[in-house]
Amino acid sequence: MHPFNIDWIMFMFNIVLYLLNKNVKTMTTTEFNHQLLSYENNLRRFAVSLTSNGDDAEDLVQETYVKAFSYRDRLTDYSNLKSWMLSIMKNTFINNYHRASRRYSSADEETHNRMMNSINDEGKTGPDSRYSECEILATIESLEEEYRVPFKMHLKGYKYKEIADSLNLNIGTVKSRIFTARRLLMESLNDLRN
Repeated sequence: MHPFNIDWIMFMFNIVLYLLNKNVKTMTTTEFNHQLLSYENNLRRFAVSLTSNGDDAEDLVQETYVKAFSYRDRLTDYSNLKSWMLSIMKNTFINNYHRASRRYSSADEETHNRMMNSINDEGKTGPDSRYSECEILATIESLEEEYRVPFKMHLKGYKYKEIADSLNLNIGTVKSRIFTARRLLMESLNDLRN
């Protein structure tokens, strides 16, 4: 038989709950709103440090306030409200960054597909092609090395990951350089014809 009975355990449990709840401060909606607004300068400075852009920082501050007001019911400890707000801001910034990078990646893929389709339609080598093979190769060779090397590897069929590993670059940097090389190539070839 246990030395403690269930009544004694429940009694101790209630004491612990009372002591924990005694330290939890509750706020009225007005106090909560006032407290949140008092952190505006801190939030703005942190947002500028994250975004490096005043307009984006202002958007991030506003989005943080909206989330804080929306998720107030999830907050249990009001003593650390400032760090809660900064955490919301940091997580919002990270989520927005990931969302934007996925959007850029899909836009890059769409541009690639559109360019490849136009090459398949117009890029046949022959007397009626828009550009000679020599013009295209010379234009590729005239690109700066940082764009030319990944672009030529991509033309040879290497995957983005393989190019990134070979050149010791981030995959996003490889995609960006290939995209820029395509754009520069198109501009140079258009200048040749004009």
